[in-house]
Amino acid sequence: MSSRGPLAGIIVVDLSRAVAGPQAAQMLGDLGARVIKIESPDGDDSRRWGPPFVGGESTYFLSINRNKESVVLDLKSDDGAAALTSLIERADVLIENFRVGTLARLGFDDSRVYELNPRVILLSITGFGHDGPEATRPGYDQIAQGEAGLMSVTGSGPDDPQRVGVPISDVLAGMNGAFGIVAALFDREKTGKGQIIRTSLLASTVGAHVYQGTAQTVAGVSGTARGNHHPSLAPYGLFHCADSHVQIAVGTEGHWQALSRVLKLVPDSRFDTNAERVTFVEDLIAVINAALSTWKVEEVLDALNIAGVPAGKVRSMDEVYSWDQTRSQGLVVSVDHSTLGSIDIPGPPLRWFDRETEVTPTNHTAPPTLGQHTNAVLRWLADD
Repeated sequence: MSSRGPLAGIIVVDLSRAVAGPQAAQMLGDLGARVIKIESPDGDDSRRWGPPFVGGESTYFLSINRNKESVVLDLKSDDGAAALTSLIERADVLIENFRVGTLARLGFDDSRVYELNPRVILLSITGFGHDGPEATRPGYDQIAQGEAGLMSVTGSGPDDPQRVGVPISDVLAGMNGAFGIVAALFDREKTGKGQIIRTSLLASTVGAHVYQGTAQTVAGVSGTARGNHHPSLAPYGLFHCADSHVQIAVGTEGHWQALSRVLKLVPDSRFDTNAERVTFVEDLIAVINAALSTWKVEEVLDALNIAGVPAGKVRSMDEVYSWDQTRSQGLVVSVDHSTLGSIDIPGPPLRWFDRETEVTPTNHTAPPTLGQHTNAVLRWLADD
């Protein structure tokens, strides 16, 4: 938990588990909010997701729970309900990602929450939305990626649907939820009132369709998986050098002309415009791969960088986290874990500056062990 940052002084009560809600709460904690994570006696589901485990701790859980305190409550008990009541009364933000109706069955429907605290911001995340014909369906990331169309445009081809290699529907829902919370906190400064923010894995994934969405809704073109090449830009994708792969992204005609000069491509009228290059993309890919067959990756990256053509490697995870550029951006932080000692974990993606002076919060805390802060938080409630 950081004592600095734009959300310092904000109290977040996080009832969520798994990924989407914890992602939203973690983002708020990164910005200085005090995040009190409420867990059942069995703990967050993600504590058991693995391998890998290190010292009994799930690395999955470690990825989405930095800057939080863990409090164990049995919300079905009188004592647990009383503690949650006290927490809601003190909270600025309440986050939950139960199935629709669960919080109400625990005695904390929307009206009860706002009776306890009219200023609280309530973020509720579901799988498919809070209403509509499929509101009661449980939602996990893999299911949402398929149901929301993302897998249909991901993979080597139309017959090879693939999930994204991270729980992107969950992460997007968490990001949208955090964005909604910050907007509601800003609005509360004017109105003095809290709001209910709702999003879902479905909504957040459909909301990220960008050009695939408008291709369908405006042009009537249903996107399909195209492997590592873009459906509307060319050349834009993965190519093969003598020793490995390189990614090249031509977004302008200037990029194309510069790439042609660097690779000494023979002029071809089929490739004069982006639309023509997309039409003849398979031929274009073959031409570029042939030109790159004598180049090593580092050589072509150096040449394209000088020419101003966007290009890059395909880095493994170990290369990413040892890369000096990653480290320079604060994307790896060292924290002291109560059982694992000093560990490195991924850091927050935002940096903050007061004009020329960086004021990014740096005193991050490790993801908590189960119930690590229960006694301290209950004492705080009793003494307040």
